[in-house]
Amino acid sequence: MQNHYNNKSFIKKPKLFIALFFRKYPALPYILKWLLISSIIGISVGSASAGFLISLDWATNFRENHLWLIALLPIGGFLIGLLYYYLGTDIEAGNNLLIDSIHNPKETIPFRMAPFVYIGTIATHFFGGSAGREGTALQMAGAIADQLTKPLHLNKDERKILLIAAIAAGFGSVFGTPLAGALFGLEVFLIGKIRYNAIFPAFASAILADIVTNLWPVKHTHYHVDLIPKLEVLPILYSILAGIAFGLCAAAFSKTIHFLTKIFKSKIKFPPLRPVVGGIIVAALVFIMGTTKYIGLGIPTIIEAFQTQEPTYVFALKMAFTIITLAAGFKGGEVTPLFFIGATLGSALSLFIPLPTALLAGMGFVAVFAGATNTPLACMLMGIELFGAETGIYMAIACVVSYLLSGHNSIYGKQIIGEAKHSRYENHEGQSMIDKK
Repeated sequence: MQNHYNNKSFIKKPKLFIALFFRKYPALPYILKWLLISSIIGISVGSASAGFLISLDWATNFRENHLWLIALLPIGGFLIGLLYYYLGTDIEAGNNLLIDSIHNPKETIPFRMAPFVYIGTIATHFFGGSAGREGTALQMAGAIADQLTKPLHLNKDERKILLIAAIAAGFGSVFGTPLAGALFGLEVFLIGKIRYNAIFPAFASAILADIVTNLWPVKHTHYHVDLIPKLEVLPILYSILAGIAFGLCAAAFSKTIHFLTKIFKSKIKFPPLRPVVGGIIVAALVFIMGTTKYIGLGIPTIIEAFQTQEPTYVFALKMAFTIITLAAGFKGGEVTPLFFIGATLGSALSLFIPLPTALLAGMGFVAVFAGATNTPLACMLMGIELFGAETGIYMAIACVVSYLLSGHNSIYGKQIIGEAKHSRYENHEGQSMIDKK
């Protein structure tokens, strides 16, 4: 009998041929589908991140050349508050809304989240608030990507993957660390567990978004760790000691920002007035201290931390400025300030810990972030991407220790404990960070 595959009637049935082909290679439909979706995410999110970074750079430079604008920070905060109070109450949760949408997919994230958080963040930096950029990148990415859910007829599980890929693309493109961005998207929403069915979309989206961002006239900051000690017992012990300090710092930041946010909400009932009060405090501190070192992103100080030993109070002042800014309701993110806090803390620790200043700054840069977001794997990979593979062991030690020492605290209240960090916390498994508190 003639073989079925050689039968002329089979050639006339392309649908049957395609069905048999995909049956033989079952991963292909999944790969092709998510490669297409990831390409859309990569192009749109990468372009949005580039535009945001260019705007942010302009706002920062303009403010630094017109310092009188800082006096208008309370007014800027009031306008941001009004915008969200009257038009954005359903998107005010920001990153927590993205994380919650992954856990419990409901209505499509409103597209206006993207322009609102963009406007709010640029205004925050333009008038002198202390904030970051990751929150804006993630929210823009999530709002843009989620618009694909209905046209592509994605089910709930596929929508979860879509949002993870969007977070990965936003993070990877805004910091120029696509591998860390992919892992961040996979780690951030569920402590202790990773959705492996989202690995391909997360990495594809993050890498493509980073490529697209780099096609624009955007420059990511580069850091240099020039001296790396030989891996021996003493450097390892010193790294553990530093990791403890980073973990305690991360926990302090998370607890304090949540506490102060509750204070603002309980004492000031009309939301638009909260950033007014916060803006008055921040602006007054800037003029009293006579420096803009602790507002904005603080990139020059981060670079400086790798070159010279920072005073021991610098990280604490940045922490205070950032907590007041964000707790009051200004928009932006916590991550770049956490980089500042970690790098300057690590730099200051070189006064007590006999490790190279640049190495400790790099360890703090990623480890405080790891402890505050419960994403140790992403932060290890970020350290390698930013500072080189030779620093990998030290970055890993600092991130793991910080992750453990920070406890189940997080800047993201909607994170859920998928698997406890250790036995002491097992009874919290399955709870969100808000529920736990």
